[in-house]
Amino acid sequence: MKDRLLGVGNIVMEKARRKGLDAEVFLLYDKELSIEVVDGQVETLKEAEETGMGIRVINQGRLGFAYTTNLEESVLQEMLDRAVGSSRYTTVDENNMLPEGAFTYPPMETYDPAIRQATLEEKTAMAREVETVARAYDKRISVIERSGYEDSEYLLVIINTQGVEAVEKGAFCGLYAYLVAEEDGDAQTGFSLMARKHFGELNPREVGCEAARNAVRMLKGRTIPSQSIPCVLEPYVVTNFLGILSNSVNADSVQKGKSLFAGKVGEQVAASELVLVDDGVYEKGIASFPFDGEGVPAQRTVLMENGILKGFLYDSYTARKDGTTSTGNGVRSSFRSLPGVGTTNFFFSPGPTRPADLVRDISRGLYITEVMGMHTANPISGDFSVGAAGIMIEYGELTRPVRGITIAGNLKDFLLNIEGIGNDLRFFGGTGAPTLRLKALSIAGE
Repeated sequence: MKDRLLGVGNIVMEKARRKGLDAEVFLLYDKELSIEVVDGQVETLKEAEETGMGIRVINQGRLGFAYTTNLEESVLQEMLDRAVGSSRYTTVDENNMLPEGAFTYPPMETYDPAIRQATLEEKTAMAREVETVARAYDKRISVIERSGYEDSEYLLVIINTQGVEAVEKGAFCGLYAYLVAEEDGDAQTGFSLMARKHFGELNPREVGCEAARNAVRMLKGRTIPSQSIPCVLEPYVVTNFLGILSNSVNADSVQKGKSLFAGKVGEQVAASELVLVDDGVYEKGIASFPFDGEGVPAQRTVLMENGILKGFLYDSYTARKDGTTSTGNGVRSSFRSLPGVGTTNFFFSPGPTRPADLVRDISRGLYITEVMGMHTANPISGDFSVGAAGIMIEYGELTRPVRGITIAGNLKDFLLNIEGIGNDLRFFGGTGAPTLRLKALSIAGE
């Protein structure tokens, strides 16, 4: 497959050079497997395979694009012509450019052959084990909505007329469970997911136990009076806030005036202990890859250090607008789309404190385990008001479950009010966080 994609890419580049075009070809082969188990039986088994190509051209400052899943040589000229044709309908922009140079890419391990070598039976057995473990955890686990295994392996080739030639393959795999616990008419949901680059690192028992524990611990929860109290946030909850934050450090949002951090580089925007990083070369990150969707080398970019805003994430286009260089964050969802600024492994660095110690000296507070409706938060102003659930903290102990509340505030205050950072960095996909402790959050309850 590698030789085929390289051959197609070089043919397109030769045709582009003959026309005097500045062009790029993005070729992707992707194979995905998904197994879902219900009551020990395989409910769904999907295996999909796709190969495609996107062609981007810069035609006298105008951007053109076309894509296809047909890689026959007879189609390649037609697709190049379509990309050129589409450029006639776009405006001239001096910032339209392709990365230049024959880059050297960081060495990294992105493909574990064990993912392909494992049999379908072995992968199905892991999905079944997740379900079995979850049911055995507690008799109150009543429904396993979904339990499954999934993996993806892919090969990416990017070539352009400016000297870029990037080729690499990658893979990742994962397990998940979504379930319900019931007691005396009260039903609560729980979930767990685990994604890894190495097949041998998957742990079905850990996934099943965590999903069950998350559901059982919230049974018979009730609301609390409105108040402002110290809060400790689980890593998954923190990653929801990082979803808002990713927009604010995106150079495209900044340039459009849609970021709360516009014009604040060099200023204190968070607690002095906080470090925010986007790291495309992070050893264990499933989003790690030698290059981005434009063929620019991946790198580690520190966005906040000691609470001070250090900069933003760039692709080639936004970097040119700001007179700087790409941070290797030109991300594409597939060959059907153009690159845009996005995150790789995006996370708060862990701190020195055990999560239990973040709770220990709080006489009355809330340990937040879930937030709902984070998509309603305003990424420009930073204002948020979202549903939440958690467990009361009373004299350093987690006591009774709480639900039916709302937490509200502003992301600027949220970052400045952090007073403790756990040592338990955990990733959910490409976003990761440790446990965080806040001086206070405004809670609306009864």
